Amino acid sequence: MEPVPTHAARTTLTQIMTSLDVNLLGTVHGGVVMRMVDSVAGAAAGRHSKGPAVTVSMDEMVFLRPVRVGDLIHAHAQVNWAGRTSMEVGVRVTSERWNEIDPPVHVASAYLVFVAVDDDGRPRAVPPVMTESDEDRRRFTEAQIRRQHRLARRDEIDRLRAGQG
Repeated sequence: MEPVPTHAARTTLTQIMTSLDVNLLGTVHGGVVMRMVDSVAGAAAGRHSKGPAVTVSMDEMVFLRPVRVGDLIHAHAQVNWAGRTSMEVGVRVTSERWNEIDPPVHVASAYLVFVAVDDDGRPRAVPPVMTESDEDRRRFTEAQIRRQHRLARRDEIDRLRAGQG
């Protein structure tokens, strides 16, 4: 399979936050942001793999600042790494007031793992990632580290549950 350059699958979703998106504290509910993150990451994974891809895990979701009603939030996704059937997608969420010209503020970040699937829902092969910049190479290397940690954590939990830990 031919590698896919990182720019080819980059995807951005933008949405204005309304009173329908708030929690009991009057700020945008984290679940609203998480749904947008999952959607944009899924679009990037589907573009990279040239077909359907499903969320396997959300490796990490960090909320840095609250989002308010009237904010435009932008979720930017990129495939950081691809294996045989899975991909890690990084998402950066920024926020800006709908009626101001201040630069967007970084409000959240997430890493998700997707698996490409065929018409029967079985895993299918995905193309490798072709990094294009030092930033892409950094993201690729960090994704490999996160993958090693996910696998090691899973193995350790499996050992513990089997009574070997």
